[in-house]
Amino acid sequence: MTPATDTTGDGRRTQQQRRDATKARLVDACVSSLCEIGYQRSTISEICGRSGVSQGGLFRHFPTRLDLVIAAADEVRRRQFEAFSQSLAMLGTDTLSDCLLLVRAACRAPVNGAWYELLVAARTDAGLRERLAPMLAEYHTQIADFARTIPAVQGLPPGQIEVVALTVVHLFDGESVAAAVNPQPALDDARLELVLGWLAGLSG
Repeated sequence: MTPATDTTGDGRRTQQQRRDATKARLVDACVSSLCEIGYQRSTISEICGRSGVSQGGLFRHFPTRLDLVIAAADEVRRRQFEAFSQSLAMLGTDTLSDCLLLVRAACRAPVNGAWYELLVAARTDAGLRERLAPMLAEYHTQIADFARTIPAVQGLPPGQIEVVALTVVHLFDGESVAAAVNPQPALDDARLELVLGWLAGLSG
């Protein structure tokens, strides 16, 4: 979350800019807390301590902890999509293998741990699940739309790009969670070759 940079004529920040900056600190603190200590331990007290914002200040910007958590989830989505798009653009004439490696790297980025924490928690937390579901659906649509613009997958059959893109993302999401507990780099390499072979077969 990037606050506005415009200031008043004398160089001071406007009231809106101060509000935006405070919200950004709270969201950043929530993201880092989710990544480092998990959903259950990311309490209001913990987030306030990390952000330097009082509990009263937090509730002026986010009526509930859940509102802040959802804002943090959306910020993770934004950061991940932006980072992946920039990395892919830098590749230039990207190959399918390059794209897969970028997806894997995005799934294993530390910030993505916040997503995994929330998805697991949402399985048994109905309120979190209700708020997170439309955001996740929108994220999946965004991934699929972006995948359709990647030259390396244009050889896939019509209508298959979306299912392939989301299947690969889900595969690497699961791999990332398992790798945090039991890293198996040799198996990871073999899995990448298996996916490349599968996609080559689809394109053929």
